[in-house]
Amino acid sequence: MRHREAAERTLLTAIAGGLSPAVLADALLAAETERAFADTGHSLDFINKAFECLDLIGWEHAPAVLPTVVGQMVAARGAEESTAWRQPVDLVALCEEAANQLPQVFAAGRGVRGWSHHAALARELLGDDPARIVDALKAAIRAGAAPADLSRSLAYAAALRVARFGNANEHADWETAHHVFTYANAVDQMLKRIGTANPDGHVAAVRGVLHGAMALYLTRYLNVPPARIPGEGGEQLDDLPTDAEMIRTALLDAFDRQRQVDLAARLVARHLSLGHSPQALIATLARALLREDAGFHAYQMLEAGVRQSAAWGDTDEGRHILIAVARYLAAHSPTERAALQTADIARRLMRGGELHQEAGAS
Repeated sequence: MRHREAAERTLLTAIAGGLSPAVLADALLAAETERAFADTGHSLDFINKAFECLDLIGWEHAPAVLPTVVGQMVAARGAEESTAWRQPVDLVALCEEAANQLPQVFAAGRGVRGWSHHAALARELLGDDPARIVDALKAAIRAGAAPADLSRSLAYAAALRVARFGNANEHADWETAHHVFTYANAVDQMLKRIGTANPDGHVAAVRGVLHGAMALYLTRYLNVPPARIPGEGGEQLDDLPTDAEMIRTALLDAFDRQRQVDLAARLVARHLSLGHSPQALIATLARALLREDAGFHAYQMLEAGVRQSAAWGDTDEGRHILIAVARYLAAHSPTERAALQTADIARRLMRGGELHQEAGAS
């Protein structure tokens, strides 16, 4: 009912009652997904960040931290209010029908173990038929996929949208692809937190996967035609350096120039395909980000990409995710880099320095 104070009191009561972080995550995710892809995914991402913040600073701070997400939750507009989600296919109705079927679908898959077809499911989620996408999710559940398996596939599929983002698109459309990816990462992290002990207990939260899949479907035009992922189709990268340090230096140089999206992707692919340290590459991407006047979207992209690539490890999928991160950062580099000057001025003032001196002063 968009009653902020009542929602805050309810949440504080749950915290005071000693409910576990997993149960609190289930409650907030279920409430959040009452609206589809609310606030273009930001609302759910901020809920996830509140939980991750408490992991760092301690859960004794939950009464101060968690209620801060409620205001955005009650104010967020849902995608069900958007024409794109209603016409020509009613995606909201499709999600609602599937959500109502989830208890029976999970029951059919109970006891099945060993599902590991994450990449194959991701490819199905990139399809152009929303009904078949929903069917693929239900089929995976019947075959034994847990909620976090679904969200892992969704996050990888969303990363591929970014990795294959066509340069002919408008620059602002990078954010459209970005929102789906960071939303999918938030769903994935929340479902991992909730766990798999009682699938029926958080069926409502799995609506987040359905909503993310439909948001992914609506962004399919961003990959028409798709940009090629470096190394695919037998593409050679032999024109690039082999030394790890030289590759990372070339990557930073690429970020110093505009319209170097494809070169940045090729350098990342080269670095990883040669078996060089992914941690060193991630540190280089972080350095490239920190020297820019970056907005929070860029930080979201790097953080989510690092988390998702770590889940896949040294695989093609893990490399594709870091390629997506590099392409996004390259598309938003370089900036004016004025923030460093502002920070330098602030540091000098804090140390008692003077910004200006009168002419002739000693």
